[in-house]
Parts: sequence; C-alpha cells; structure tokens
Amino acid sequence: MGFCRFAAGFAALFGLFGLPEEAIAQSGPQKLPEVVVEPKPSAKPAKPVRRTDNAARTRQAVPARPDSSPPQPSELVITPDRTPEPLSRTGSAVSVVNKETIATTNPGSLVDALRTVPGLDITESGGPGATTSIRLRGANTGQTLVMIDGIRVNDPTAASGDFDFAMLMPSSIERIEVLKGPQSALYGSDAIGGVVNIITRKGGGPAQFNVRAEGGSYGTAATSGSVTGSAGPWSYAVAAGGQHSNGFSRFGYRIPALEAKYGPLERDGFDRVGGSARIGYDAGEGVRLESGVLSSFTRSAYDAATGAFPDTPSSATRLLQQVWGRASFDTLDGVLNHSFNVFETHIDRSFNEVSYKINKLPQNTTSTISDYVGNSVGAEYQGNLKMGPLGSLIFGSRTQHETANTYATKLLPIPGPQTPQLKGTQDINSVFALWQLPIGERLNISLGGRIDDVVDVARFETWRATAAYTIVETGTKLRTSAGTGAKAPTLYQLYAPTYGNSSLSPEQSFGYDAGIDQTLFNGRLTLSVTAFANKFSNLIEFSIDAANPLGHYVNVTRAETSGIEFGSDLVLLPGYLKLKAAYTHLHAVDLRTNLTLQRRPSDVARLALAITPTDKWLIEPRVLTVSKRYSGANETNLLDPYTRVDLYTEYKIDSVWKVFARGENILNEHYQEVFNFGTTGPAVYAGVNATW
Repeated sequence: MGFCRFAAGFAALFGLFGLPEEAIAQSGPQKLPEVVVEPKPSAKPAKPVRRTDNAARTRQAVPARPDSSPPQPSELVITPDRTPEPLSRTGSAVSVVNKETIATTNPGSLVDALRTVPGLDITESGGPGATTSIRLRGANTGQTLVMIDGIRVNDPTAASGDFDFAMLMPSSIERIEVLKGPQSALYGSDAIGGVVNIITRKGGGPAQFNVRAEGGSYGTAATSGSVTGSAGPWSYAVAAGGQHSNGFSRFGYRIPALEAKYGPLERDGFDRVGGSARIGYDAGEGVRLESGVLSSFTRSAYDAATGAFPDTPSSATRLLQQVWGRASFDTLDGVLNHSFNVFETHIDRSFNEVSYKINKLPQNTTSTISDYVGNSVGAEYQGNLKMGPLGSLIFGSRTQHETANTYATKLLPIPGPQTPQLKGTQDINSVFALWQLPIGERLNISLGGRIDDVVDVARFETWRATAAYTIVETGTKLRTSAGTGAKAPTLYQLYAPTYGNSSLSPEQSFGYDAGIDQTLFNGRLTLSVTAFANKFSNLIEFSIDAANPLGHYVNVTRAETSGIEFGSDLVLLPGYLKLKAAYTHLHAVDLRTNLTLQRRPSDVARLALAITPTDKWLIEPRVLTVSKRYSGANETNLLDPYTRVDLYTEYKIDSVWKVFARGENILNEHYQEVFNFGTTGPAVYAGVNATW
C-alpha cells in the first residue's frame, strides 16, 4: 500500500503524545474489561472431571458454567451500540462467530463459519477462491455493511457496493460479530440488512505462539502462524498465512449434463497469502493508542460460464489492504471519553476474461483484462458521555472520501491500450448520536439517529430504537428493535459509462424484530428465537427501456422480507454430548411481481453434534439443509434442495499439540449454490496445530 499509507495509520498511534498536560491530568484511569465473545457455552461440551483412581473411573457432573445463566457484565459485544456492552443490555439481534468455530472450519474460506449464523445466507460461485456474497435477512448483497476492526471495507468499484469475502484470509480473524436489521442510524449507508464486523487478533498477557498446517483433497495446503501478547504498556498481535488449492472446475463440476456436454473440465484453483498486525500502547491516565494493518492477496482461476465454450482459462487477482490508527482519552474525571480514528482501505481487483467464438484458435479468442481500483480514506470522532441515572450518550461525526477507477485492456484477438472506463469520487459526511437509558435493574432502552450527506448526491436521515428486558430469576431476556436504513447509489450506478444514472436516489428500508433469549435446565439448554420483517423501497435496478436500449440503473423496485431465526445449544449428556442448532425461515418477495427474490431459500437449517468420548477427543458431525430456491430473477433457474453432511474431529496430544481432520460432503450430495456452478465432492483434510 506504500509507506505513506502505512505511516498514516501509525501517525495516529503516537499523535496524542502531544496532548496538553491539562487534558491528561483531567483524565481518569480507563481500562475496558476483557471482551468475552461467546455468551453461550463454548463449542465443546463441558469437560468431565476424572479421578486418577482406576477403581473408580466415573464422570462427575460439571457445575453450571457462568455463561449458562443470563449474560454477565464481562460478556461484551462491540458492534450493536458502538461500544463494549454486555449482551444482556442490548435489544439488538446479534450473533457471534468465535475463534473456535473459525478454527474448526475451512481455512480457505469464511463460508462454513458464517453458515452458523441464523438469518445469514451465502453463495459461493464455484468453491473456495470464487466470488462469495452474503445476504442478511433477505437483503441484497450490497445492503450489508462489512467492516474489519470497525473500518468499512465495502468495495467502491463494485456495481452494488458489496464486499467479496473471497479476498480475506481467515487466519487473521479473532471473531465475527453479525448485527442484524437496519443499522444505518449507527453505521450509515449500506447497513440496511445489517452489519458484519470482522475483528482481527488483539494482543494481551504473556506471549503466545500458534502454528497450524493442513492439507488434503483437491491438492489443498494451508499454513498459518501468529504471536500475541503484551509487554508493559505495549500489546501486540501478528498473524500471517498462506493457502493453495488446485480446486475443481467452477463451471459444471459434478453436474452430469454439463460434464457430458463440455467435459473434460479444467481445474480452477487459487492461491492466497496475507496477514495482519495490531499494536497498542496504554499511556496511562485513560490514554490508549492503537494501530493496525492488514493485507490479503488472492489469485484464482475462474470460468466465463457462457457461450459455446463456458469452461475457460480465465483468471483473477484480488488485493485488499487496510491501515488504521486510533487514539482515545478521558476528560472530566472519566465522565467523557473521546476516540479519534483515521483509516484507509485499498481494493484492487483484476480479471482476465477469456472467451471463445467458434473454436479456440487465437483469432477466435477474446481476452480482456478488467481492472477495478477502489480507495476509501477518512476520519471519525466518537464521544462517550456517562450521564449517571440518565444513562449514556454516544455521539460523533465521520468524513469519508471514496474513489473508483475501472479500466479495460484488450489482449486478444488484437492487443490494445488500457482504456479508462469509470472515474468517480464521492464524499460522505455524517453525524450520529445514540442515547442508552437503563430503567431500573431490568429494562434497557436506546434511541439513535444519524444524518448522512452524500455530497452532490443526496442527504438522508435514519433512526433506530431498541429495548431489552431481563428476568434474571428465569434466565430470560426479551428484546426488540426497529429502525430505518438507507444506501446511497454506488459510484458505478451513478457514473458508469452507458449504464450510469446521476439522478439516482438512495435506497430506503424500514425493519423491526422481536425475540427472546432463554436458558433452561440450569443452563443445559439455551434458546434464541427472533421474528423479523423488513420493507425495502426505491431499490435500484438495471432496466432497459426505449430511451435506454442498452440499459441503465433506475429506482423502481420494492420488496419485503420476513421470517424467523432460531438458535439453540443443548447439553444432552454433560461431558459427552452437546447439540447446536440454527434455523432460518425466510419469505422474500419482489412487490412489483409478487415473485420470490433470487437466491433466497425459504428454509435453512444447520445441526452440529459435539461428541467427546474422552477429555482430549472431539468428534463433531455437521448437517446443513437448504430448501429449493431460484438462482435467477423472476423465479428462473430453480435449484433443488440439498442436505450436506460434514465431519470434524480433533485430538489433543498434550497442552501444546493437537491433530485434527475434517471431511466435507462426506455423503456425496450433488447440489448447486449458483446455477451451473460446481460444489465440492467428498473431500478429506487433516492437519496439526501447536500453541505454546
């Protein structure tokens, strides 16, 4: 990303050393409690207590774990209210994917880990390394805001402004918080369906090292390493990794009719390298400085998937880079906390699309390189004011400058120069506020609002309200939220040659949900049920009419989604068996046609049974069931329902070493996530992990 970008992030880290002495003298000590990311029992069942006496090898019942009861103050999430907060206080619907879940799924993709989140649907266009999109509660792919360490990474050059999860290296990730429902009042444009906040590893405590290696089917190999810790006021975390897979054909793989017509199909593999680093400094007296960098590079093959020769040697590269710096300090004896954040994100994608006409001779071959370069740079201020019995007020402002540049270069049949296609810039200035008010010991409410000014495009206002009521005696939390969302037109929709429309207005939404979180049987059973509904208006769609025979973007579409999300953890036999379940029912309709929206299955269920024959051994079969859905618009390209079975197992040799293995699609289910694109056959992977 260049030395100047790297230095910009670290400049904020040390910028406050020049604070006036008065400001430091007035600040009080501030140290946030350790963030516990899993409010429920961990992914493994509670371990039995064994006696060393061979004559009495019995398993004792494990006492109820602290996280079996309603969430405690130390169990915090950051995303729902822009500050660390106990889950018991937030009325928002939020799911956490912890590091254990990430570590026990596919290291080449976040797909399997994210599938554990109710209400979140994923499509992968031909296996790991391919374009990967997500939808929250039926919203479009570009209507989910994706952040890394609180910094947005949605691509300014993408037509819908979404984030391609194929760009990210999972080994750098500590946890993922998924906030559902309209959240524009907190996070601005794009947060219509919700927010996915990816949080990288953070240092603390004695130095800890981790090394992991895995290999298996499709010529796959992956390795990663990390070191985290602290020394005096300094904390640090560094992680890096690399992945390779020969893969399988993205087009037509394991689809008999296509393999018979176009086979044999070539493999489409991928390579990825990346890493991240975070460093923090606690200066004392409430002053904390922190900075981070992240980089991930992916090279992958793909297929044109159209024409007489759909299996083509096309290739793509994707580069994601990010740098940020944050400084926070207290004033008024700790009553008011200030946080300043500066950031820059760079996304560079390049696609060499190859297609053939009547044969594969050079004169009948077309090869075009399309380059997409997007940059986002900005700064944000946030203040947290403690108001005693009146609760707290979070307020702030943000400014962001985005640029998008696209280019096309002809290679075949006749080479040509690089030609600029799109050159657009956009400035967004925002102010926001969130009031949190506890009423008694049980009820917590919040009300927030935001104004976003997209310079020379539009200005929109959004709001959000939440309520949470906790009944400690019964282990119950009742929660509800409602709010509005908005999404500014993307730079591509506004300014793309031929297709752009500079008169577009922001997309709008209104959504609400209500749910209950319940623990039963002394914490052996935890349940979470949420009902939700959303209405979308002014949606932007590509349309062809008499005035625009080649097509352009217009605000014409209306849609609505509604459904139920369910999640549960059940300890069937303490120390032996634990069942995890997630289920989503979704009704998603285009209100203009009353037809089902594309790639929205009505039912998705996931089950995982954790079996621990011994303290050191875990066996976990996992079942994913997806109902029928339409890959194309207007209920076209129907995809059959499917049930996929995976298996994970690990064995702890000692306190340092662990071996593991996983099987994917072990029952050989044939299915498609995207019409005519392949998915994995039965595959086996194994590896070793060391932590010391």
